[in-house]
Amino acid sequence: MARPRARELGIAPGTLPPGELNAITDVPGVRVGHETIVEGDSVRTGVTVVLPHEGNPWEEPVFAGSHRLNGNGELTGLEWIRESGLLTSPIGLTNTHSVGVVRDALIAAETESRAGGSDFWSLPVVGETWDGVLNDISSMYVRQEHVRAALVSARGGPVTEGNVGGGTGMICHGFKGGIGTASRVVEAVGGHVVGMLVQANYGRRERLRVDGVPVGVEIGAAEVPLPGPSAGGSIIILAATSAPLLPDQCERLAQRAGLGVGRMGGVGENSSGDLFLCFSTGNRGLPAGDYAASVPLTIPLEMIAAQHMTPLFDAVVEATEEAILNALCAAETMSGHGGNIAYELPSERLREILEARGAPAG
Repeated sequence: MARPRARELGIAPGTLPPGELNAITDVPGVRVGHETIVEGDSVRTGVTVVLPHEGNPWEEPVFAGSHRLNGNGELTGLEWIRESGLLTSPIGLTNTHSVGVVRDALIAAETESRAGGSDFWSLPVVGETWDGVLNDISSMYVRQEHVRAALVSARGGPVTEGNVGGGTGMICHGFKGGIGTASRVVEAVGGHVVGMLVQANYGRRERLRVDGVPVGVEIGAAEVPLPGPSAGGSIIILAATSAPLLPDQCERLAQRAGLGVGRMGGVGENSSGDLFLCFSTGNRGLPAGDYAASVPLTIPLEMIAAQHMTPLFDAVVEATEEAILNALCAAETMSGHGGNIAYELPSERLREILEARGAPAG
């Protein structure tokens, strides 16, 4: 039986309403796939793939922008996103030592899908966080077939959270972490949706706050032991929106994800890789490739006026906070490499602490 999400515990950060699924897949066309690898006592890892729309992102890019809160991490392909403002590939999430194989597998899968395996230009986007406390990370168990399986499984609808895909072996604020997602509907900008997905593997126990309550102090290491010698570090955050945004506006949304991290108690520690990417599906039909002869000279675009961006910022902050919380709520206690154990955030204890402080929203 799945553990309750934040809202099932009465915790509803912010004021904006969530989408139907309260997930990144509330943005029309966005698809998510996971491949989870759990073997023996020491393999606790996997791959998550996010596709920005129902088409082929290699052939139909979307506008995108990124932000770095702290740079001790990797998210490949960002230089081209900064240069062009375009996301031109699926997005892969995995562990630190498997970025290369996931990147190569995304290229190989697309090459094989083309007639005669024709060459094409590609700079895939792949992010990572360190799962080496629970996973034998240096043995690099992620292989190309795992990436292909995640691609094949990618679909809309509910998104599995916690110990799944790239989040399988991750730890967050000294509790078991992993994949989490949430969304907001922003009526102030025409009902457009903002959806967030996190691979949460960052933070110190004593700094954890839930809806402003210092839960990490209340549930100390004496009550729930910390997972081995290190609580880990890093978070990758993906923001998707149906609002028509230009690349610099996507960058502004990506930046606001850091405020959601701060709401939960993260500060962008020196050893943490906190990298955020936002893409917009609101200007579909952008041309791909580098062949000017086949592309019209000008392209009609839409954009949200800068004066109306603030409600989208609100949505990113709220949904980031809730996505991290959903990762913590969904994740289950896991033992792994070296006998290390990452314990789940106890749901009932969390509810008790928040109710004692009068924090839950109902």
